[in-house]
Amino acid sequence: MIIGVVRIPRDGKSPRDEAVERALASSKIYREVKGLLSKHYLNGDEGGGGIYMFDTRENALAWFDEGWADWMEGRFGVRPTLTLYDCDVVLDNVKGEVRVDGEPAEIPV
Repeated sequence: MIIGVVRIPRDGKSPRDEAVERALASSKIYREVKGLLSKHYLNGDEGGGGIYMFDTRENALAWFDEGWADWMEGRFGVRPTLTLYDCDVVLDNVKGEVRVDGEPAEIPV
C-alpha cells in the first residue's frame, strides 16, 4: 500500500462543523478514485489536509499527477505539500490484527 500525506497550510484550525461540512461535500470527488482505499480528512492548528491510502504506487501517482497541486491550489488558495510513503505493515487494533503486504502476520512475542 501507499500512503499519501497532504498538508494544506492555513492559519489556525477550522471550526469543527465547518470542517466536517467541507469534508462531506468533497467526499463525492474521492468515491471513484481508482485504487483509493481510504481518505482521512485532517483539521489542525497549522492547517488541513488528508491521509490517503492507495492500493498501489501507480494508482497514487495517477491521482497525484502534475495538475493535482494546481487544482488543489485553485480550491484552497494555497499550494499543498505531498509526501508518499510505502506502507508494508498495518496494525489494525479494531480487527485485532497485523498485516504485511495485506496478509495476516504473527505478532512476535
